[in-house]
Amino acid sequence: MSIVLRPTGGVSRRSVLRGSLASSALLLAPGLAAPALARTGRPEIAHGVQTGDVTRTSGMVWSRADRPSRMIVEWATDESFRNARRIVGPAALDVTDYTAKLDLTGLPAGEQIHYRVAFASLADDKAVSEPVTGRFRTAPADRRSVSFTWSGDTAGQGWGINEDFGGMKIYGAMHRDAPDFFIHSGDTIYADGPIKPEVTLPDGSIWKNVVIPEKAKVAETLAEFRGNFRYNLMDANVRAMNAEVPVFAQWDDHETVNNWYPAEILDREEYTEKSVALLAARANRAFHEYFPTRQIANDPERIYRKVEYGPLLDVFFLDMRSYRGDNGANDQAQASDATAFLGAEQMRWLKQALLGSRATWKVIAADMPIGIIVRDGKTAFENGANGNGPVRGREHEFADLLRFIRDNDVQNTVWVTADVHYTAAHHYDPAKAQFKDFKPFWEFVSGPLNAGSFGPGDMDDTFGPEVVYVKSPEGRANLSPKEGLQFYGHAAIDGESEALTVTLKDLNGTALWSTTLMPEGRV
Repeated sequence: MSIVLRPTGGVSRRSVLRGSLASSALLLAPGLAAPALARTGRPEIAHGVQTGDVTRTSGMVWSRADRPSRMIVEWATDESFRNARRIVGPAALDVTDYTAKLDLTGLPAGEQIHYRVAFASLADDKAVSEPVTGRFRTAPADRRSVSFTWSGDTAGQGWGINEDFGGMKIYGAMHRDAPDFFIHSGDTIYADGPIKPEVTLPDGSIWKNVVIPEKAKVAETLAEFRGNFRYNLMDANVRAMNAEVPVFAQWDDHETVNNWYPAEILDREEYTEKSVALLAARANRAFHEYFPTRQIANDPERIYRKVEYGPLLDVFFLDMRSYRGDNGANDQAQASDATAFLGAEQMRWLKQALLGSRATWKVIAADMPIGIIVRDGKTAFENGANGNGPVRGREHEFADLLRFIRDNDVQNTVWVTADVHYTAAHHYDPAKAQFKDFKPFWEFVSGPLNAGSFGPGDMDDTFGPEVVYVKSPEGRANLSPKEGLQFYGHAAIDGESEALTVTLKDLNGTALWSTTLMPEGRV
């Protein structure tokens, strides 16, 4: 299959000039002799395409070549690519592990965008890869219905890609739901979780993993972190979903190392590099290289951000990892630098972003739950929850945020998260809480995607959570995906009524539990 890349409307002069060499080989007039260049073969795209951080008029497009080459993207509003617009993008070089991403701008709102990506070799301008196609829908300008899925925890606890099982099947289930986008709630990789070729299951059968060298040990070098991200893209289900469902990604701990905090110095013999700050910097670089995130020019490592998805929905992505204080007893009576979880700067941003939102629903995508107790060893805690009682430790930040939402009448906030490897629905009620200065709200938990199943966790009554629904292994730990306890959530906002319906689903897309929420002031 060949590709013809045509310069058409919407291409800037700079893009045309920058792409003149790559396009010259494709636009040769009949009979015009080509320059004699050494042939090095055509670039290949082995890891598919992705889109992400889609807005009304833009969307990030990602792909990866196998050699130095230039990304070229065509897009159109019809599958035939009639009147397609062609954008010559960045060079894919070794400094980014041959990944490249391009912000497509000037897109029509609420439209299905068809795109195709090819790479033109930088060593031979006649060598152009086979194109890989995808599609996504831009956010609406009107009140049309929208939907998304969310979950977390991919390739954890030694459970990798088992082709005999059908690979990471839950990605196929989410793909069949055809959501507008997917929120990966963190633990997008398990950099600290080596994968063995085989694992013996309790019934004596064998779980067989696809293996690569970068997953044979814990990730420490930049190359090893990159390899962890490439590993997940080897799965056909992941690639198929990525091509048609935009991925909005955030991170948690396993992108770096279990339960990390910035000032930590590791005391683990399997690590030769002990500085978590250095490991996290490498992990952050690989994360942004391998996801279609729209990075901020003056803060390219930043993960927290807001994505506006039409008049019905804004999504606020948090980073509960990069700005926290040390994990400890989490029992301080007063707020201080030691109790930081989001950190002062991110908290200021979140408050102002919530205050400025005009969307009906404000979904806060957190990488850890609020009310489930997550421990780090016997005496330390991972998240804010620290046991029943008044506000202490990291709970000060949550109390401050929840009070701000109430005092400023920020309406229709809903929290979605993963992390704990089971699925649950929690309703937080000030009437049942130790701390009472907040509006009632929901938190929905779902995961893992392809990792060990655990839970359920103990609950902390500080903010009054009621466990309305839960499904978990009930005391068993690290169950393989074969047990079926892999979960994701599906959220759908009706364009007419503006009602939000949240459904918790299993590995096969079977609905387990659902609720419909009306916006404040509606019945």
